[in-house]
Amino acid sequence: MAGTHMRFLGLVLRTLFLLVVVVTTARVAMPQNESFATLYDTPADLFRILIGAAVCFFICIQIFRYSRDPAEMRRWVPIGLTVVPLALICARVIW
Repeated sequence: MAGTHMRFLGLVLRTLFLLVVVVTTARVAMPQNESFATLYDTPADLFRILIGAAVCFFICIQIFRYSRDPAEMRRWVPIGLTVVPLALICARVIW
């Protein structure tokens, strides 16, 4: 019974961490001073959005491709308890 709860907690922490990374990446990839209509004027912003979208897409795929190994999901419990608060702090600072 406790093993199932640990696996579920590991899955939740892993998913939460990856979602925070997606949101942070999307925020960083947005144009700084322009709107989407003027993206073609500044190639750097266009590349930033394209690379950010690719990274967000890859991370979103990883959310759904989790390991079925119970030990690996339990391994995410201490990792998640450490990195999720740090990721939330980073997201708050960047926002």
